[in-house]
Order: sequence, then structure tokens, then C-alpha cells
Amino acid sequence: MCGLTGVFDSKGKRPIDRALLAGMNQSLAHRGPDADGFFVAPGIGLGHRRLAIIDLSGGAQPLYNEDRTVVVVYNGEIFNFQGLVQELTALGHKFRTHCDTEVIVHAWEQWGEACVERFRGMFAFALWDANHETLFLARDRLGIKPMYYAALGDGTVLFASELKALMLDPRLERKIDPFAVEDYFAYGYVPDPKTIYRNVHKLAPGHTLRWRRGASAPKPRQYWDVRFEPTHRGTEDDIRRDLIERLRAAVEMRLISEVPLGAFLSGGVDSSAVVAMMAQVSRTPVNTCSISFGDPSYEESRHAAAVAQRYGTNHHVQRVDADAFDLVDHLATLYDEPFADSSAMPTYRVCQLARERVTVALSGDGGDELFAGYRRHRWYSYEEKVRARIPNAIRSPLFGLLGRIYPKLDWAPKPLRAKSTLEAVARDSTFGYFHSVSVLYDSIRLPLYSKAFQREIEGYHAVEVLKSHLAGAPDDPVSRVQYLDIKTYLPGDILTKVDRASMAHSLEVRVPILDHPFVEWTASLPSSLKLHDGDGKYIFKKALQPYLDRDILYREKQGFAVPLAAWFRGPLRERVRAAIGGPALAETGLFDADHLSKLVDQHQSGVRDHAAALWALLMFDSFLRQVHWSSSEQRAPLAAAATAG
Repeated sequence: MCGLTGVFDSKGKRPIDRALLAGMNQSLAHRGPDADGFFVAPGIGLGHRRLAIIDLSGGAQPLYNEDRTVVVVYNGEIFNFQGLVQELTALGHKFRTHCDTEVIVHAWEQWGEACVERFRGMFAFALWDANHETLFLARDRLGIKPMYYAALGDGTVLFASELKALMLDPRLERKIDPFAVEDYFAYGYVPDPKTIYRNVHKLAPGHTLRWRRGASAPKPRQYWDVRFEPTHRGTEDDIRRDLIERLRAAVEMRLISEVPLGAFLSGGVDSSAVVAMMAQVSRTPVNTCSISFGDPSYEESRHAAAVAQRYGTNHHVQRVDADAFDLVDHLATLYDEPFADSSAMPTYRVCQLARERVTVALSGDGGDELFAGYRRHRWYSYEEKVRARIPNAIRSPLFGLLGRIYPKLDWAPKPLRAKSTLEAVARDSTFGYFHSVSVLYDSIRLPLYSKAFQREIEGYHAVEVLKSHLAGAPDDPVSRVQYLDIKTYLPGDILTKVDRASMAHSLEVRVPILDHPFVEWTASLPSSLKLHDGDGKYIFKKALQPYLDRDILYREKQGFAVPLAAWFRGPLRERVRAAIGGPALAETGLFDADHLSKLVDQHQSGVRDHAAALWALLMFDSFLRQVHWSSSEQRAPLAAAATAG
């Protein structure tokens, strides 16, 4: 795994600022501590940081074709590269290394833009073709690896694996995108292709960008999308066997490495499945790593230990306590923009633990998206049945009224917390699912904003993110929300979290469940085999019964969460109050200070659980202090009309 950077003059051949390129590259040293490399020619500069995994002696980058007219810098792994080498060699291409990187330059020569359709793996790369004076940027299908880019007013194009590298160019304006702020407080992350800054973009998963010198700025091109079409035919037993064979093959393909390799093991279904498959095909005991918490209600380590014992893994556990909150400011510098998934803390720690023993780790990410494993999938299915039976003219006012008058019982048992469900049913399908995925509901989020900021966003609502993907979404309700998750939550939250946390420790993480042929195969299964009689991951769990105990497969899903609510009322009580009422948030002009104070009071008194809102605000505060204002000349209000009140 590696980091890449680059500067491109899209209008001419102005000399590249080598000091800038070197600084950008050095900012990503954590992604590749083993070596760095550069390519500089008139109007183009590429930089690379290497974490050596395959062909340790011969895989240095930038890497060239035979006559050095094509050069690439690359982050990721192409797991089918050996087969591609054979195919390309038969077509007359000559290889001088044994690494997967070289496949890219020859595949570009042979197939052009369509080369990405041949790659099976995770990747982001930047390729320069001197003969055609063309820069080509690409990102893998699911968005496992990141790519940021920005076009400056003078025709300069900056690109890199992380936003921090682009921010080293003083010409890049740090103008906060107000719509991205609304998106962040709704979802807990800034969804692709936006970033927190107006003129910086993420290349979306499954997209490429081909930029020819002298041409107008291009639009990204989509080369892949998942199609949820229930075309698969076969008995349930056939599907179970096929699932295990495909999953085992995806895992085995990801064991190619010349450095130590292991796996994350949370004790949940997905990571346990990956470890079980690894144990089937590995010649030596698997190295596994887990996190434990002091709070038993968040504890999964005993389940992880049970799986580790069954498969005889070399298992290692680390405990995370309240003092892990000290990571907050550090996390902000890893993500470069606001990121409110609190499980970033244990993810950071488990990556740190893993790196002490291995350089490559497999994870179980993706299982919930592919097999409808989230609780919200189940509730959305119920809500859709209600929406289908009751006309909107009756449903919207009736359930809207019930949602407004029903008390918010954060302290009550789950069956009595009906307020959110009533509010969701009152809405249309898309808004209902938005309500389910929001980290902060409208009733919590919108009052956070100052009147000035509300005027600035001019009625924009974060539900537009989901609506923008509906054209490609299937009609089946369960498949529809799976698709929306794959387009938003998976790359924006889950994969971003793992990439930054792992790369902070120079650890490569591979995601076998997101092997794209496996993803396409699961999308061909009917949704009834995923969400079945209210049970998510139905066929996945059935297939895994010979490999995992029922206690692992059928217990209530916990997730990789941390006990924020208790922390904010206990050991972190004063720290959260100081941050929420501190100068950073106040000086932005984005927030209603009185309302923020009210949130803290209500949470710490036990009247309401505002842990999600407080955490989102804390991470935004940390982003402002550690990233946005770290090198800015002034701390002007972010809301354009902040002084107007």
C-alpha cells in the first residue's frame, strides 16, 4: 500500500515546483515508509511513497513502460496481475519486474481507458502518457482506495491520496463548502465526490478522469456500477456452497504477500467468516487482532476469542478506555476533513496493534452492505410495507402527528422508542431511509445552525445525496437501500475510516468480501435470501453454519462502537463542555451557541442522549483547530452572513 501525489499543468508546460511536489509527497510518508520516488517532466510531476508488499526489490515507483513514454504512480493491489502478465506478454509486452504495478502501464498501452475493467482488486493510480500528453486518474470500483484532486484557476491540477497533500499548495483556496457541512452533520462524513472544500473533489468509486493537455476540464467517467438484478437460479443449498467457494477464493487471492499477514477479528459475523476462510487455506496459524472495552455492554472480545480458539489463531487483544479520547485531535489530522464515526478510535488502535506483528491485514468490511445486515435494512423493509398499504394523504399527516407527540424515550427499552420509526413512516421512501442513516435527525441537526448559516445553504438538504443516486437504484426496496449504502456509507464512512486508520500505521488492509466478482454475484441473488423473515444476512449465515458457532452467527449485532454517552457524562465531562462552548465553533458563525450549550446540559443531566451530536461537533471543532486553521492567516467566520446574526 502506498501514497501518490502529483501536479499537472493542463494548459501548458510550465516547470513543476519540485519543492512543492516533494513536500506533498513527504506529507504521505506514513502511507509508504519504505521508499519514495519522483517523475518530473515539463508540465507534469508525479510523486510516490512506497509500502513494499510484492516484489520487494523490484517494485519501486514511479514505474515505466519499455520506452518510458508511460509512467504510473499507484496505491493498492491488483490481485489478478499474474494472469494479466501472461495475457499481455502473449500480446508482445515485455515485463522487467514481478510486481502488480507494471501491469498498469502495459494494460494502458493495450486497452487504454478500458484497462481498469481488467483489474481485480483495490487501486487508485495516476498515469501519464507522454505521447498523448494525457493524465489518467482512476479509482477502484468500490472506493477502497482514495483519490483527491483540485483544479486551480491557472490550469494547475493537483492530485493525491489524501487531502493534506493538496493543501500544501498555497494557491489552493480553503473555502468551506456549506453544503458539505450540512452533509457532514447529517451523515457523519462528507460523501463522494464532495470534500469539505468547495474546489477540491474526491474521484468517486468506479470512476476515471482523463485529462488531456490543452483540452477543457473533463468530467469523471463511470466505468462500473453494481446492478441488483435477481437473475441467479439454483437451490438454496447450491447457493450456500457457491457462496463459500467464492468467498474462500476471494480470501485466498488476498493472501499473496512477501511480508507478514494477518486479520482483524471483532467477533462479528463478517470478520469471523474471513478468519474461518483464511484458516481453511493458510498453511500456518492466522495472526488475529481484536479490541476490547471496559464497558461490558460494548464488549465483543470474548466472541473473538472463541473464533480464535476454534481456528487456533495467534490472537492478540488490546483494551481501549476513556483516555482514548486523546486521539481526537490526532484523528482530525488523519482524515483532513470532519469525520464523525467514533469507531475510528478502536479502528486506529486495532491497526496499531496489528502493525506490531504484520504488514498486511484482512478485514470483514462489506458484509452488511452485500447481505442486508444493518438493522436499518430490516426497519426500512417494515416501513415500506406500511407506506405501500396506507395512502400518503393519510399516512403523512397521521404518522407525522404521532411522531411529533410521541416522547423521545432515550432511556427506555428499545420497543418503546417508537418516535423515530413514526417520523420515518410519515416520510416518503427516500426521506425515510435518509432518516434511518442520519447520525443527526433533522430535529437535532437543523437547530444546530445559526440563522446566518441557514440562509447560506439556501434550503439545501442532505437528502439530496441519496436522491442523486436513485437513477441507478433498483426497484426492490431492500436492494435499493443496499445500493444507496454501497454508493454512500461504504466508501464515505467504512472504507475511509479503515484506509486512514491503517495507513497511519503503514498497514495494508485487504477487503475480500468486496472482491467485485463476489459483489456482482451477491447482487444477482433475490433480496429474500438476504433479508428473510426479519433476519438479515440470511443466506450468508446459513452458508457459514459449518464454520462458525450459532452464538457468533445469530446474536444481536453490536458493531465496532465506543461508549460515548457514558464517557461524556463521566471522565470526559469537562472536556466536552469546554470544547462545545469553546472559541473554535463560536468563531465559525455556523452554530447557535445557546443551542449547543443546551445539548451539553441535557446530555450530562441524563435527560437526553446527545452523544452523536456532541461527537460530531467535537470532531468538527478538532478539524477547525488541527487542519483548517492550522496554517491559515485569519480565522474569519465561515458563514458568509455570520455578522448579520
